[in-house]
Order: sequence, then C-alpha cells, then structure tokens
Amino acid sequence: MSHRKLRMGMIGGGKDAFIGAIHRIAANMDGQVELVCGALSINKEIAIDSGHMLFLPEDRVYTNFEEMINAESKRPADQRMDFVTIVTPNFAHFAPAMMALDHGFNVVIEKPIAFTLDEAKQLKKKVEETGLMLLLTHTYSGYPLVKEARELVKKGAFGKIRKIYVEYHQGWLSKLSEREGNAQAAWRTDPSKSGKSGCMGDIGTHAAHLAEYISGQKISQLCASLNVVVDGRMLDDDGAVLLRFDGGATGTLSASQVAAGEENALKIRIYGENGGLEWAQQEPNTLTLRWLDKPAQTLRAGSNYGDRESTFATHNCRTPGGHPEGYLEAFGNLYRNFALALMAKLNNEQPKPEWLDTPGVEDGIRGMAFIENVVASHQSNEKWRDYVV
Repeated sequence: MSHRKLRMGMIGGGKDAFIGAIHRIAANMDGQVELVCGALSINKEIAIDSGHMLFLPEDRVYTNFEEMINAESKRPADQRMDFVTIVTPNFAHFAPAMMALDHGFNVVIEKPIAFTLDEAKQLKKKVEETGLMLLLTHTYSGYPLVKEARELVKKGAFGKIRKIYVEYHQGWLSKLSEREGNAQAAWRTDPSKSGKSGCMGDIGTHAAHLAEYISGQKISQLCASLNVVVDGRMLDDDGAVLLRFDGGATGTLSASQVAAGEENALKIRIYGENGGLEWAQQEPNTLTLRWLDKPAQTLRAGSNYGDRESTFATHNCRTPGGHPEGYLEAFGNLYRNFALALMAKLNNEQPKPEWLDTPGVEDGIRGMAFIENVVASHQSNEKWRDYVV
C-alpha cells in the first residue's frame, strides 16, 4: 500500500498567470499533493523563471508540454508525476490533455475542457480507453453548501423541482480592457484563443453547470440571446438564456461581464412544489431554504454540523461554523477529493462516494455543448432549440 504524496506536473500557470497560483494553493492545501515539474509558459524565459521561483529541480523545469510529458514518462515509476494539471487558455487544453492520457498520466484541467465539443468527445473516448482519471475544475461545485443543496434536492426536500434561476454577473470587462494591456481580458475576448463565445464560455458555463449539478436535471432545450455591449469587442460580453430541463423544470440563465461594479456575483435559486433554496457565491457559507408552509431557514457551513447536514457537505468543510471558507477552499476540495480517489485507485481500494463527487469529462462535454447550443440558438430565428450533445 502506498503512503506518499501524489506527484503533480503543471502546464501553464507561470508567474504572469492568475489561475496557476490558485491551483497550486488548492493542490497544496491538504498535504496530499506536491508539484514536481512544470512547463509553465510558452515563453521560454518565463517558463524557466517560474520554475526557479517554485524551487523545481533544474531538470524538471520544461519549456514546452511535449518535452515534459515525454521526459516524465521515461522516469522511473516511483519518480514520475502521477497527474498533470493544465491551466493554459482554452485553445491549448486539448493537445496536452490527449498527450498526457496517451502517456498514462491522469489529468486535471481548467474549464471549459477544450476548444470545441468534438475535442471534448475525443477526450471522453480517450479517458474511457485508458481508464485514467480526469478532473474538471468547476470550482463552485466544491463549496460545502452547494453539495448540501444538491443533497436536499436529491432526497426530495422540495418536492418536484419546477423553477431554476441562475445568474453570474461581473463588471470587469465594462471597458475595452483587452486593448489596454489586460492579458486576462486579451485572450478571453479573442475567438482564436477563447472559442466561439466570450462571456457565456467563460462564466455562463459555470452557471449552467451549477444549475445541472444542484438540480440533478439536464438542460434539454434553450432559447438564447447574446450581446456585444462594448464597441470593438469580438465576442459576447453579455447574454441571457431561457431554459427547459429534462426533469420538467424551466428557468433562466443570465451572464454578464459588463455589469459595472459587480465582482463575482454567481447566484442560484431553485424552487420545487414545497419550497426552494438560494445560494450566492459571494456569501458561500450561507444557504437559504424557503418553505411554502413554514418560516424560512438559514443553513451555515461548518465541520461541526454533522448532526444537521449531509456527509457531502461536512466532508468538504475544514473549519467549525463561523470560520469563513471560500473560493480557495472550494478549489482545494476538488483537489483533495481527486487525490483521495486517485490514491485509493492506485492502492486498489474502493473510493468513498464523497471523494468521487467531482466534475469530470462528462461535465466537460456538457459545458462545451452549452456553448455550442447557446451560440447556435442566438444565430437562429427559431425560438426554441433542442439541446444537442
């Protein structure tokens, strides 16, 4: 039986990137994982500097992903990386993910999973062929009270689910920041790097995933309208979608990156026959429950609430109630559960259901399908469009 940390490699996420550091903090949070190698930038100097800043061994600081995957696969089994985390822009997800899987490495990947739906389907086929694990970092599914909300819906606390409202509003692209030296804005608004959608691809996919994850229903039809609000922008920065779900619920999804003054205002409300719930990412330790025939309830996150919340919630709490946990911890939950499940697999043990509750390649396909269907609906004159996966 193996008692050791899992060895992680990273592609992208150098010193000039935002999300790479978030992944490293999250992976490191529970002492399950150590970063052993990296190809941290397509810029050779930044790749090398970033590797040195992270104290990686000289011979494991790589300048491109092909070199890293080839070299790591030749290392002895007790030294090579166990999995690779891919935190490059969208257009550079597919090639390293496929190559890593081909060389026997498990994969963690930023969302959206790929550049197109077809690429996502190829990744699914490869995951099935190899039997390897793939984690897609839909962060918001890592929050304890999101998991509690899902469990409440699953056990029928609200009766049949009828309505799902989800919104994700930001304001950071209210100006043409991509022309003002903002590197994050530059690639996210460039169709050759981001894909066929801007706002809906970047944050609309998070909202869609949250709606499906908590409700347990899948989007079956939609009617979408996308907007380019800021003059000169190449991709949508705002939009709204009417939704129909396969379990009979209907609802709306709104996403905007030009809601001036908003930060990361992701909010979801779900209503059934007997009541409903509300959760907001900016106050993630609170879940509000509303009932048809009794006063509203407020649930709070806390590791000491095992007597009143599901194991899926409490397993993902790190501190007693009243000690705030947020985005980094939710991210850390994804990594911890992935690491626990992967280590169980390496030891030929059965992972616990709580460990397997992480987004994977199927969620990646749903995310790419959402982008494709929203864009197709926007471009069509038909009011409703069947959701094609």
